Amino acid sequence: MNTIEKTDKYVFNTYGRIKKVFVRGEGSTLWDEDGNKYTDFLAGIAVCSLGHCHPEVTSAITRQASTLVHVSNLYYTQPQAELAQMLVEKSFADRVFFANSGAEANEAAIKLARRYFNREDGNKRYKIISMKQSFHGRTMATLTATGQDKIKHGFQPLIDGFVHIPFNDINVLKETVDETVCAIMMEPIQGEGGVIAANPEYLRAVRKLCDKEGILLIFDEVQTGMGRCGHLFAHEIYDVRPDIMTLAKALANGLPMGAMLATEKAAQGFAVGSHATTFGGTPLVSSVAIAVLSIISSPEFLKDCRDKGDYLKNRLNSLKKNHPEIRDVRGDGLLVGMELEIEASEIVEKCLKKGFIINAIQGNILRFAPPLIITREEIDALVDVLDNVL
Repeated sequence: MNTIEKTDKYVFNTYGRIKKVFVRGEGSTLWDEDGNKYTDFLAGIAVCSLGHCHPEVTSAITRQASTLVHVSNLYYTQPQAELAQMLVEKSFADRVFFANSGAEANEAAIKLARRYFNREDGNKRYKIISMKQSFHGRTMATLTATGQDKIKHGFQPLIDGFVHIPFNDINVLKETVDETVCAIMMEPIQGEGGVIAANPEYLRAVRKLCDKEGILLIFDEVQTGMGRCGHLFAHEIYDVRPDIMTLAKALANGLPMGAMLATEKAAQGFAVGSHATTFGGTPLVSSVAIAVLSIISSPEFLKDCRDKGDYLKNRLNSLKKNHPEIRDVRGDGLLVGMELEIEASEIVEKCLKKGFIINAIQGNILRFAPPLIITREEIDALVDVLDNVL
C-alpha cells in the first residue's frame, strides 16, 4: 500500500484530505513524493510562519533534543521559564500557562474565567458570551464556545453556559450581558469565520463594557497572534488589551504548543492542582518557541510582514477589474481573505495543479496565510496564477 492507502485504511476518517503526500519543505516551498514543487500560501494553516525547516528552528530542535526533552511540570526547566518571561515582557500579561494546542489553550481560558468568579461568587457567574462564526476549538467546551453549528453536529448535549451573538454588534452585546456572565470571548479577527475583523470602535466598546460590568475579556489569538497580522498580537492593532489571551499555531512553528496568558488579577482564578497538563511547555517545544519569538517579535520583521500584507492585498484587489466574481479582499498583515461569488474549492484545486497551495473556507472564501517570510516575487507568481485560474 502507498501512503494514501495506508492513511485511509488505518487513520480515522475525520479529514477531507487532498490527495497529496508532501515529503520535504524549505522556506515557502514544499515538494511532494513525485518531486513536484509547490509554493505554500497556507503554512500549515498559519502555523509555519518562519517557513519550513527554518535553520534557527532546526538548530533549536536538534540542540534541545540532544540535551533534555521532557521531565513533566512537576519540576522546573530553564527553557519554559525563559519563554514565559519573554511572553510576559512582550505582552499585557503577567502569567502564562503552557498547553499543547489552541483548543487546550482556549479550554484553559474558559476554565480560568469560570473558576475566577466561582471563588468570588460561587456559581452565580458562569456564562461566556462568544461570537457567531467564531472558531475556538474542538474539545467539548471549545466547540460549544464556537459559533458555527456545523462542527457541533452529533455532539449534543453541549455544555451549558455559552451564548452566541452577532460579531461587531455592541448593542446586542450590551443587551446580553447580565449578572450571570463571567467572560466575553472573541477573536480580534475571525480566521475560520471568513477573515472578518472587529471594528475598532466595537472592540473599544467591548473593553469598556467589561470594565464597567467586571467581566473578563478573552482574546483568542491562536490564528491571529505571533506576527500573523503584522503585529506580535492582533489586538495591538486596536490598542485594546484583554484580561486573558490564547496562543498556539505559530508559537513553535509546527511543533505542538499552546499558551494562555493572563493578568495577575485574572490568573488568581487558578491555584495549585486546579489545572494541569503533562506535556505543556516541555524543554523541547519551549526552546523552539524561544527561537521563533526572538525572530518574529523584532520591529523590522513585523513591519516587513505588514508591508508584504499590504502588497498581497493590493495585488489581489488588482484582479477585481477583470474578475467581477471577486466580492471583497480583506485582512491584516499576512492573514488575507478573498470573498467570491462562486465556490472557492475549485479555485483551490486548480491552483494546486499549478503549484500553489491556498485554502477555501466558508464555501466561497479563499484564505491566504503564507509563511511570514514569503517574498513579493512569490506573491506576484500566485496572483498571476489566480488571474489565469479565475
